[in-house]
Amino acid sequence: MRANELERGRRRVGVAILGGVAVAVGWVAMPGVPVLRAPSAGEERKAEGEALFVRTWLPHDPLANADGLGPVFNGRSCVECHFQGGAGGGGTVEHNVLAFEAKPTEDRPEIAAGLVHRFAVANHYLEDLSDLREYFPIVPEAIRITNGCYVVVKDFDPVQTERVNSTALFGAGWIDRISGRSISRRNLARSIEAVGRELAADFDGIPPGRYRVLPDGRIGKFGWKAQFATLEEFVAAACANELGLGTPHMPQAKPRVELPYPDMPPDLDRGQFRSLVAFVDTLPRPEEVPPADLESRAEVARGRLLFDQVGCAVCHVPDLGGVAGIYSDLLLHRLVDRQGRSSYGDVLTGAPIPREHPTPDEWKTPALWGVADSAPYFHDGTSPTLRDAIIRHEGDASPVTRAFEKLDESDERALIRFLESLRAPSDAPPVPEPTEPEEGGLSIAMAD
Repeated sequence: MRANELERGRRRVGVAILGGVAVAVGWVAMPGVPVLRAPSAGEERKAEGEALFVRTWLPHDPLANADGLGPVFNGRSCVECHFQGGAGGGGTVEHNVLAFEAKPTEDRPEIAAGLVHRFAVANHYLEDLSDLREYFPIVPEAIRITNGCYVVVKDFDPVQTERVNSTALFGAGWIDRISGRSISRRNLARSIEAVGRELAADFDGIPPGRYRVLPDGRIGKFGWKAQFATLEEFVAAACANELGLGTPHMPQAKPRVELPYPDMPPDLDRGQFRSLVAFVDTLPRPEEVPPADLESRAEVARGRLLFDQVGCAVCHVPDLGGVAGIYSDLLLHRLVDRQGRSSYGDVLTGAPIPREHPTPDEWKTPALWGVADSAPYFHDGTSPTLRDAIIRHEGDASPVTRAFEKLDESDERALIRFLESLRAPSDAPPVPEPTEPEEGGLSIAMAD
């Protein structure tokens, strides 16, 4: 009798273990919850949001609940930088912003990041790179590791800067609804594939990249560094940093100058901010527009196959999390900086760099939907054509670049023609004619 009870106990334990394994396998295999419903909002709320998006803001603007535009800013309206293909599109290099990041030091254990603004409401609030020295001074003696040797670096500058281009916002609401689980499951599948290749002695594949885990544990989806988890956070940061408009979610940017600027209540109230987010959230998604004639359509179809064959689709995944035609895995990948700034780990400044934080050469894979109407390309907008952008891919994407360069002229043209079929939405809101400020005497200070 005792033996039978022990045997039944062992069986129950075995069943429990097998059940646990099955649950674990199922959890790994589950791709995440697909996006089943299109973004939506009431017409009145969207109309109010569009009016805020295209508005040319003023200091002490009558629509603002505080000091309005500024005190520091990069543009006077959202549409000033997001206009290609319609209101909400990408911007040109003329509207690039200067972003900076400061490595941690013994006196400042956290990474600092922000913008050096182009404009201010008064000259004494204008920012300059030299102003950053007050906040992030030169480290007199840092230590660099070179070939295993410790070398003292005189006057180490912890600040790195980068020109950043404005991305298109079409389809942003769909991206916002892609679950973090879908992103992490895709990354896990790619990691398993990479292990399989290496076990087969194939070391020429594309690394799987990684998703960015934010301090609160969520996965980042928006921004060139995947620094925002939601569209709402992205819009709040854009209002605060690009326009100087505070919202209930983020205060306005303050000038990094000696003269202090007082704290202000939000410029946009909760209702205004919800309307602005609703407008961006419901911007139409880009379209794949095949050519009208059969010969060109066949060339585009061949280009789509080549896009997959050379390896572009490994990172620019056509469908993700139930969203078709996005052409992104929303992961961080290394794209080796032309100036050689590849990592933080070779400089010891007295404070560790969080592993989750992107290195200088890691960038989130941009969605390619609508790419034909969003030139110039790359995070800094310095690749004027699609071909320029492709051959600039290094680092993780080096195998793809080499494969593309081996294509003959006909195949290369077909691949580019396919990318040219990925257009901005035909029903995008129109860009209004530029308007002059409603109040005379507006004086804006501009940095050199």
